[in-house]
Amino acid sequence: MPGNGGLARIGRAFWNTMGGLREGLSTEAAIKQEVAIALIAFPLSFFIATNLWVWVALIGSLLLLLSIEFLNTAIERLCNHLHPGRHEAIRVTKDLASAGVFFAIALTGLIWFAALLARFGLF
Repeated sequence: MPGNGGLARIGRAFWNTMGGLREGLSTEAAIKQEVAIALIAFPLSFFIATNLWVWVALIGSLLLLLSIEFLNTAIERLCNHLHPGRHEAIRVTKDLASAGVFFAIALTGLIWFAALLARFGLF
């Protein structure tokens, strides 16, 4: 709507984001685990990266993984809200979202593995 943009909108979006982070970290085991890994991996990235672009790829892969995990959680919660019982279409939807997380994990692992190989001159 007109008049609802600018800094006020950005401020509301920021607080919505903080609420989502707080909720995910307080209730979801997968998000807790991936944030813990990211907190360990972040300082390691400075030692592994051989240049700025490798560092961006390392950190970007972690951020992408967290993004997809949060979206997967949102999809699961919406599915559970709309249809709390067992339903084949809901199961398939959740499985598809879970597959997205799997591929994000695979991509992150591939990027970090390649960076480690490059760092230690093995490739």
